[in-house]
Amino acid sequence: MSGHDDYAAEPVRGLPEKLPAGERMLWQGAPHWGELAVRAFHVRGVAVYFGVLMVWRGGSTLARDGDPATALLAAFSLVPLALAALGLLALASWMTARATVYTITDKRVVMRIGVALTKTINIPFKVIETASLKVAGNGRGDVALELVKPNRIGLFHLWPNARPWHVNHPQPSLRAIADVAHVANLLGQAMQAELTGSSAAARPATATVSSTPAADFPVVGPAGVMA
Repeated sequence: MSGHDDYAAEPVRGLPEKLPAGERMLWQGAPHWGELAVRAFHVRGVAVYFGVLMVWRGGSTLARDGDPATALLAAFSLVPLALAALGLLALASWMTARATVYTITDKRVVMRIGVALTKTINIPFKVIETASLKVAGNGRGDVALELVKPNRIGLFHLWPNARPWHVNHPQPSLRAIADVAHVANLLGQAMQAELTGSSAAARPATATVSSTPAADFPVVGPAGVMA
């Protein structure tokens, strides 16, 4: 099944509806599946785990039987299991990246995420307190969005599109994206332009999550405006 068929109901790629009049799309992208496999699905850690397990199994077999051939056979008997685990993680990473679209407009961040159940997360700039940048050596990286408290989007709705190790107050994140410094700079300029152009009496904003085919539902309440 092609990506076009999977998301044929989208009037605009990555968006549940056409942008309102006056709103412009500034950037759109998706995670790099290989980077996502390393940073979110921890394929390196799993590979190291199986490597250590193979060494331990081979060593213990050698100490018990004293036969190097038997020890090697015992160690390498774990290879099929290791390859299966790493293959499943790589497949999950590829499917996640394929299903994910990040969009930045001049008023909000939109995240279309989810493999089995597609969700659209709309985050107006007014509910973003800060945006933090993490860059890897290859120029890819993450942009994490800290929401104005008490606004909160559950980790269950976000993962793996969330900043690692932030469980109590999850931070939606654009993960494993290319040229991340440019994207973060673009987002910062758009937020500054939108927030400085907003009046103090502007109506409260909310971040929302919608599921396909279910209807939209709010997940956070009124937000303050970033100073």
